Amino acid sequence: MTEFYRQYLAVAVFVLAAFLMVGAMLGVARLLRPKVPQDEKYITYESGSDPLPLFGQMNVRYYVYALLFVIFDVEAVFIFPWAVNVEPLGWFGLIEMGVFILVLLLGLAYVWRKGLLRWA
Repeated sequence: MTEFYRQYLAVAVFVLAAFLMVGAMLGVARLLRPKVPQDEKYITYESGSDPLPLFGQMNVRYYVYALLFVIFDVEAVFIFPWAVNVEPLGWFGLIEMGVFILVLLLGLAYVWRKGLLRWA
């Protein structure tokens, strides 16, 4: 067996060991968990409201919160590389990031003014 295949064999052994450990942990957890069936546990939970048999009961607020989270998460994805590499970009990079953050702050102010961040 060559050194090349021996390295792949080592990786395969570690992957197999990882799968076996995860399976063992899940098996032990299944054996040790309490088994108390109750009808209330199987009812669909919809954010504190009683489930109705109607389709499309989701409130639009949850969708708006999800979109706002994605927007500000993407903001963090764009700001991190800029912060790591700010020196070579100079004033141009600083002004561009300032405009980017200003646009995001204007969007946040708009959403806040419309009252979409109020939960009740």
